[in-house]
Amino acid sequence: MDPLNFAVALARDAGALLRRKLDEPRTISEKRPHDLVTDADAASEALIVARIRAAFPAASILGEEGGEYAGDATERWIVDPLDGTTNYAHGYPLFCVSIAYELYGVVEAGVVYAPQFDECYAARRGDGATLNGRAIRVSSRQRVGESLVCTGFMPASYERNGRYFAAVSQVAQGVRRDGSAALDLAMVAAGRFDAFWERDLKAWDVAAGSLIVTEAGGMVSAMDGTQLAISAGSILASNGSVHDEMRALLGSVG
Repeated sequence: MDPLNFAVALARDAGALLRRKLDEPRTISEKRPHDLVTDADAASEALIVARIRAAFPAASILGEEGGEYAGDATERWIVDPLDGTTNYAHGYPLFCVSIAYELYGVVEAGVVYAPQFDECYAARRGDGATLNGRAIRVSSRQRVGESLVCTGFMPASYERNGRYFAAVSQVAQGVRRDGSAALDLAMVAAGRFDAFWERDLKAWDVAAGSLIVTEAGGMVSAMDGTQLAISAGSILASNGSVHDEMRALLGSVG
């Protein structure tokens, strides 16, 4: 079974579940201050894990809510069943399902599906990136001064990112915080944002989106410009043209 086609169908089904549950009473709790989890997160992950187990029984799975599901270490699925939980809990439409397929430690396929917009971003390594089946490319802007940039941070740890937010806001045309790292990365790939940075992320936040950005012609790295490790915590993604300027700008913050 082709992993990308499987992931696209699975993300759409999980997204349909999230849409249905939006109109139902929800159970909402906090993992830690300002970090919400809902019954919809758990239901989406349960659906995704069951489907993966049936179609790829040997694969291991890394999910945000359930942690590690044991399997063959050479083949792994990395799943965020609901990225943007706080948005979802308040009925704000910027949330998504993120699914990545990793083989021998390399992400080979990634899907980010935003159900409220019916937008499915997908990429296969070496084969480009698409939005609802149509090819997408990053923007062509050359300077941060003409760019719309996005970031993210936990409200409870705003101080860790506040000085970066202020510095970039002095230069860029605009800085946004939308609350879903996976969807922010997909929007860099689609040319809607010209760059995105964030700290304190997990593999499920960036595995799919980072591949979609690079396959759309963009660039990803750690915030300091070193090679991106999806489990290392920080990311800088861009259209490529503004990457060095963004890295230098972020690096100038004391």
